[in-house]
Amino acid sequence: MSRILLCLAILTGLVAGGHAFAQPYPNRPVRIVVPYPAGQGTDVAARYLAQQLARNIGQNVIVENRPGAAGNIGTQFVAKTPADGYTLLMGTNATHAAAPFLFVSPGFDPEADFDPIALTGVLPMAILTTPANPIDNLAKLVAAAKAKPDAINVAVTTTTSRSTLEMIRQLAGAPLFPVLYKGSGQSVTDLIGGQVDFMVDTVASVRGQVTSGKLKALAITSLAASELLPGVKSVAEQGVPNFLIVGWNVLFAPRGTPPEAIRLLSTEMVKIMAQPETRERMLTLGVDPQAASGAELAAFLRSEREKWGRLIKAMNIKPE
Repeated sequence: MSRILLCLAILTGLVAGGHAFAQPYPNRPVRIVVPYPAGQGTDVAARYLAQQLARNIGQNVIVENRPGAAGNIGTQFVAKTPADGYTLLMGTNATHAAAPFLFVSPGFDPEADFDPIALTGVLPMAILTTPANPIDNLAKLVAAAKAKPDAINVAVTTTTSRSTLEMIRQLAGAPLFPVLYKGSGQSVTDLIGGQVDFMVDTVASVRGQVTSGKLKALAITSLAASELLPGVKSVAEQGVPNFLIVGWNVLFAPRGTPPEAIRLLSTEMVKIMAQPETRERMLTLGVDPQAASGAELAAFLRSEREKWGRLIKAMNIKPE
């Protein structure tokens, strides 16, 4: 009898364990890695979307910052994590379009190592200075730079901001001097404190300082003026025709993540992006809320990799 009872106990345990193992995804918290410092545009948007996703899937969604090496450190980390749907990456044009052309070995393959889930937003850049600076538009900045070649320094924080500055330098003939920063926080502090003259960063990172009057925006890098920065003309509208350079955020999973997890996450993210309150909140954060998934997203990513490859080669941008 004792042997029979023991066998029944073992069988019961195995069955219970099997049911526990087969619980539908997700059955524990999900982590989204942001490969940039806290407070930058991608981080701010990711934290808001994580709250909405947690509500939709019934599990906590935690944002974890793993900055460094232009986003490569956090991206490489996610590429090597188990493909179980519980560790995701908020990737960007820097990590998944520019990196292969900037670095000999970034430590990951944007195509081979990741499954795209959903596009979550587009992030225009802004050219900024302090309110006390008499320069208040792009033409005056270009004129000042030509009058004092390489004397005007500009803080840049990401691959996108560096690329923006290089395009302005070359297309507008403005000899501006780039100063590299690891994050938006210190560059904003130094701009306000007078250590640098100008700054290029995402609207998402600096919109609060602009609306509060601490910083002044000279131009935005969307093709036309945007409701993200009312009253600020685009670079294209200020004498550099067809100028367009924006960042973007896409939620990724490590390649090989179960298809049912990808489908669920993609479906829920598209639902979230379609909500009017999401659009309103994302605009407040400085992000143009745009959504795409499936074949549309795959085509977008292919196009972006080609575009950034051409841009980096044409501008001869090198990693620092």
